[in-house]
Amino acid sequence: MSKDTAVAVKQPGQHPEPRVSHARNVRGMGWGFVVKLLVMAVINALGISIIMSAFNVEAWVILGASVVLLVVADVVYFTKRAMPLKYMLPGLVFLFVFQIFTLGYTGYVAFTNYGTGHAGSEQQAVDAALIQAEHRVPDSVSYPLAVVRDGDTIGFAINDDGFVEVGTADEPLAPVNGAAVDANETPTEVPGWEIVPRGDLFTDQDLQNTVVNLRVPVSDDAEDGSIRTREGQTGAIYKSTMDWNPEAQTLTDTETGTVYEASASGNFVAEDGTMLPTGWVVTVGFDNFQRAVTDTALAGPLLKVTLWTFAFAILTVLTSFGLGLLFAMIYNDQRVKGRRFIRTLFILPYAFPAFMSALLWRGMLNKEFGVINDLFFFGADINWLGDEWLARFAILWVNLWLSYPYWFLVCTGALQALSGETMEAAKIDGAGRWRQFRSITLPLLMVSTAPLAIASFAFNFNNFTIIYMLTEGGPAFPGTSGLGATDILISAIYKISGVSGGVADYGLASALSIIVFVIVGIISAVAFRQTRKLEEI
Repeated sequence: MSKDTAVAVKQPGQHPEPRVSHARNVRGMGWGFVVKLLVMAVINALGISIIMSAFNVEAWVILGASVVLLVVADVVYFTKRAMPLKYMLPGLVFLFVFQIFTLGYTGYVAFTNYGTGHAGSEQQAVDAALIQAEHRVPDSVSYPLAVVRDGDTIGFAINDDGFVEVGTADEPLAPVNGAAVDANETPTEVPGWEIVPRGDLFTDQDLQNTVVNLRVPVSDDAEDGSIRTREGQTGAIYKSTMDWNPEAQTLTDTETGTVYEASASGNFVAEDGTMLPTGWVVTVGFDNFQRAVTDTALAGPLLKVTLWTFAFAILTVLTSFGLGLLFAMIYNDQRVKGRRFIRTLFILPYAFPAFMSALLWRGMLNKEFGVINDLFFFGADINWLGDEWLARFAILWVNLWLSYPYWFLVCTGALQALSGETMEAAKIDGAGRWRQFRSITLPLLMVSTAPLAIASFAFNFNNFTIIYMLTEGGPAFPGTSGLGATDILISAIYKISGVSGGVADYGLASALSIIVFVIVGIISAVAFRQTRKLEEI
């Protein structure tokens, strides 16, 4: 063998030369590590910003959870021992943030009085009471005023007998040198500040609201009052008629002498029982759950809503499953011509967005100009959506139209998967069509469709879209509860939460959400346990 073609033989104790990978840079770090480092840098920057924001607003739970998640992410992705967690951690984080945290926070709110009038801390309630009791000082002069801006900070510049003073919500008025005023004594130039053009106050609604609500302290002593303006040209001194005593936890109206004491319910209450409109968030225990069954204005409508929710979910599943199975059996027959085309037509409702279909049906069911009355009932004045029972029937009908194509597809697939030998053996044994369906087809179908039926029940139990888009829960029950005959629990919770307007009661809405979660969870657990018996077939 020549020297040029000789193959090197590894000698005992001799180590092979290390191979240089083209995937590594000159320093020996892989490009994968560099990409991971950049990604983790972004994640750490985002995590630190969330932690700082939580610290600024004193959201200690969010701060603690963010610190733990950030530390865990760094440990997992910068060590070699946690290889499985590198793939599982993103999913676990999303599960924690969007499921566990949401459920936990809902549970926390359910035990508070959080809602309209109780949306902040006690100090915020005190500040709101002081602001609401502000009145213009009777002998206060009107100061020529200009709105000034420094970046995002808005302030006032006033002319006090030839001396220009500037202040913001956080900084009291202080004189400035080098300012200029016009013929009306209004400041036109203020060193270090930009004069906001008056045109901006008329065109920018957000700026206008900020200026009207702005209060600039006259001095470091809150008793001296603050400068406010109504039109952005002149300002006056306003003082609050309320006096806050932090030691005694009382607010005193200096005009009437009424003393409001802080109560355990999160309100300032006087001896005669009157309360200030703004309170604060406190823990109320099981009061929200108790209100749901004891409040006479709420318990009756909620009971009707609960019964209708069960009826709606159960009837929807039964009717849509039955109609879908019927069509599936008909068009699974080889003798039917054009089966593919007809199947395509039958699943069209399933392809349309549910909210668009509900709005379409809402128009067709209109009693005055809807095509249902005009074409099928000879122009009769049938109030489909205004009558309690007709509205419920209309919802069941529309939801049947929307949901039967799903079961049509499911049952078609399940029927095609059935063993032909089993059906042939039943025919040989003399079983008729009804006996074959009752003893063979339906039991075998239930093995695969029962879990889907449970999921469909849970979905329709919380089917907010069809209710809100078709009837908005109406017609309303007599009284002031705001609930209606076609409301289900999820739409009732939506109304109680105040998201759509009105008085919000997030505590009660969260309590009802927990109840719905428990109900659906128990029914699903029991139903899934019963479906296991079908697997013995």
